[in-house]
Amino acid sequence: MIIFVDMDEVIADTYGAHIELYNQEFKGELTTELCAGSEVWRMVPEAHQESVKKHATRRGFFRNLKPIPGSQEILAQLSNKHDVYIASAAMQFPNSLEEKSDWLDEHFPFIPWQNRILCGHKHILKGDVLIDDRNYNLEKFNGRALQFTSPHNINTSGFERVDTWFEIGNKLM
Repeated sequence: MIIFVDMDEVIADTYGAHIELYNQEFKGELTTELCAGSEVWRMVPEAHQESVKKHATRRGFFRNLKPIPGSQEILAQLSNKHDVYIASAAMQFPNSLEEKSDWLDEHFPFIPWQNRILCGHKHILKGDVLIDDRNYNLEKFNGRALQFTSPHNINTSGFERVDTWFEIGNKLM
């Protein structure tokens, strides 16, 4: 089985990083719970929205993300049984190419560089499973589309939803 796995909000906690940076810079008190159902930038005063949108352009943003709980353990198990590829949109933010690769080396060393697809659009992916948090990536995938729950997508529907990596393990092992 060929499994494609998104990075941001699936194995790397970008949502939490946006909240953390915003709170540091603006002495804010945002929480994941307060932002649930929306993008973080939409939950801050209009005067701060552009700053939050630009977090991903900062050097170090993608390099310093925390792994999503369970992702390392379950992906290690899946990669022993299946062809696992990390497929991440990385072209929009030039710094992210190097940072995402370095981050994967640190947190997911069992996924070799040959199994990392840092791309623009994911509609080119052909395989059995795509695990992603964004509807627009899942809509064009011809295989089994698993929507990984992230605070921003809790109100979306239309795809088979998975809330944790342990749930993914149960479905795909």
